Amino acid sequence: MKSPNRQRLTSWLVLLILIAFYALIAKVPTQSVDYHSPTPVPDHIILNFSDDPTSTQSVTWRTDTTIHPAYAEIAPADASPNFVRSAKRLTAKTESLALNQYRANYHSVTFTDLNPNSLYLYRVGSGKQWSEWFQFRTAANQPQPFKLIYLGDGQERLLAHWSRALRAAYGAAPDARFIVHGGDLVDHAKVAWEWDEWFAAAGWINACIPIVPAIGNHEYFDGNWGIKAFSPFWRPQFTLPENGITTLPETNYYLDFQGLRILVLNSSVEIEKQSEWLKKVLENNPNRWTIAVFHHPIYSGCRGRDNKEIRDAWNPLFSQYQVDIVLTSHDHTYARGHSPEQTNLSASARTGPVYVVSVSGPKLYQINENRWMDRAAENTQLYQIISIDDSILDYKAYTVIGELYDAFQIKINKKGRKTFVDLQPQNFPERTFENPASAPK
Repeated sequence: MKSPNRQRLTSWLVLLILIAFYALIAKVPTQSVDYHSPTPVPDHIILNFSDDPTSTQSVTWRTDTTIHPAYAEIAPADASPNFVRSAKRLTAKTESLALNQYRANYHSVTFTDLNPNSLYLYRVGSGKQWSEWFQFRTAANQPQPFKLIYLGDGQERLLAHWSRALRAAYGAAPDARFIVHGGDLVDHAKVAWEWDEWFAAAGWINACIPIVPAIGNHEYFDGNWGIKAFSPFWRPQFTLPENGITTLPETNYYLDFQGLRILVLNSSVEIEKQSEWLKKVLENNPNRWTIAVFHHPIYSGCRGRDNKEIRDAWNPLFSQYQVDIVLTSHDHTYARGHSPEQTNLSASARTGPVYVVSVSGPKLYQINENRWMDRAAENTQLYQIISIDDSILDYKAYTVIGELYDAFQIKINKKGRKTFVDLQPQNFPERTFENPASAPK
């Protein structure tokens, strides 16, 4: 017969095991629908830049593990369907991903020796299983006007709610040359069905407009011995530049596009080490315009947050080398302004980067009480369209129902001096809880 103390100890052990079990399963999100299990038919097709966008273009896609080898075909675009006669076939690089019960092959090809500012058609597949033909255009080899789309955190309810942000942005700028994502594309780095939702929400847009993603903290997880590791899906499903620091492959990089240098940084790890790289890339920048993209804001848009380490390491370089815009997300609010030291200056007297915090998904927080920003929003999904010309950078932020919510321009004169012009709509009160006239419903 068990003693009362032993029975009590056994009961406590059972209770602790049950608590641990429920805590474990609570951390694993579930879904009721299997959106896109891998099959022999190519899916998750996505364009990325991995090298010079005037002469190369990378494409990545997914199949089940029965497909190997896989291929991509490319041809100069023509109004006649006879373009297929000149299509060139390339064998893909294939890597397998096995994670818990998930199994898939990821295939990638980088098309090379392309002509600048030229339209091409491509498809991917193997045997009888091929995608449709998609079109893309290479970059011009000199500065020319173009547009890009920026999207902050998608992260949650991607197919149900985030999809409308991406689709509204595309509808507003179908001629955008690429789409920049500010990190936290998904909520859980290792959950396959969340990535399925992300690709399903974007659909064929990913296959026609190159994606330039920054990595967020939700693309990381605690690996062995508590060491942070980024999503096992990241590198197989994206083909990105590897011109950053070697320890952060495809999460720290830069590219040049028609007079713009865009810097993508990893704000989750190795901040100081990236500072050395950042300085070199900014020192040797031949472009008129520069945009930096990373996840954690220099100046936070959300209550109770502050990223001092990043601000101290990178912000002096952004100011010294005249970075035009710093695009961030993470705070699930909208905030736009200059450094707090310039709050009382007139718009035309402000210098240095314009700091943007934005969100495109449905997970939303309250704004920072410290009003460093000139325009803010709570409980609002947005997208941004940035147009770049030789002498004007034009920025517009829209709500997902198409309302112009914020706008500014940076103009550069013949002497190289840049002037900021605030164009936020005066007849649209801020969507904040502290503003009863326009408090989000």
